[in-house]
Amino acid sequence: MIIGICNDHAGVEYKNRLVKYLKGKGYEVVNFGTDSEDSCDYADFAHPLAEAVESGRVDKGIALCGTGNGMAITLNKHQGIRAGLAWNTAIAHLVKAHNNANVLVMPARFASYRMVVSMVREWLAAEFEGGRHERRIAKIPVR
Repeated sequence: MIIGICNDHAGVEYKNRLVKYLKGKGYEVVNFGTDSEDSCDYADFAHPLAEAVESGRVDKGIALCGTGNGMAITLNKHQGIRAGLAWNTAIAHLVKAHNNANVLVMPARFASYRMVVSMVREWLAAEFEGGRHERRIAKIPVR
């Protein structure tokens, strides 16, 4: 599986650590984020990740910014993206199980690295439940 990852300046440290963690687990990782802690704009990194997920260049995505909100808002402008913002493992599970999120977004300034790893593990392990959730997801795209 190929995972795309993006971040702004607030998520550099966690992104770098997550890349090592994911590669250690056998995932291929494509870095769409900044490697600098200099102030930058999250949208500059969210759009390329979204395009890579939509095109199939990567299978799933992970995004980090200060609160996670900027990344989530930007990613969800793309019709083929369902980016779920999580701040604990229960939410990380549900954004996959109920929303079939193809991008997990996390708040680098409001979650410990330990929690971030736990959320990533939970999201990757979770399976979409389908059923009533499929009907709901079908209503998301703007036609």
